[in-house]
Amino acid sequence: MLKRVLLAALAAVVLFGAYVALQPSAYRIERTAIVVAPPAAVFAEVNDFHNWAAWSPWAGLDPDAKTTFEGPVAGEGAVFHWSGNAEIGEGRMTLAESKPDERILIDVDFVKPWAGSQSSEFTFKADGARTIVTWTSSGVKDFIGKAMSLFMDTDKMIGAQFEKGLANLKAVTEAKLGHAQPDPVAD
Repeated sequence: MLKRVLLAALAAVVLFGAYVALQPSAYRIERTAIVVAPPAAVFAEVNDFHNWAAWSPWAGLDPDAKTTFEGPVAGEGAVFHWSGNAEIGEGRMTLAESKPDERILIDVDFVKPWAGSQSSEFTFKADGARTIVTWTSSGVKDFIGKAMSLFMDTDKMIGAQFEKGLANLKAVTEAKLGHAQPDPVAD
């Protein structure tokens, strides 16, 4: 009897492992917002890591977080390190590509709570007096990441943070331009 229970448990573990292994490795999370500002104004907020404290959805989660900057103040080669509580973990962002008013590509390397890498991209598209800004994150999940995705909706969880960050970015950018008001085209 015990032997059958152990064999059944082993079979369940093997089947679960096979199911996890067959899950997609690649992931992509994307959110978009419209900012009533020219692309240059929105681009400037993202292109300088020093500005992120005003709009990043993770900035206020740990008031005691340690942050450091390396390289140029803004643009390609700028680096931002952070180390904080369990909510924000520890890692490094490197601004890998900066095409003024069009696109920013950031390499993100996490140290804690688990090691991993991903790419984040911001695109800026003029739409009259507005900018359509899109924030995308993509990468590859390892076995543990695939298993966790079976129990957590990563797109919903991280996507909600992106939505919050984009709303903050919109508010900060529009306030700096002095016209934080309803979008005239949205009505």
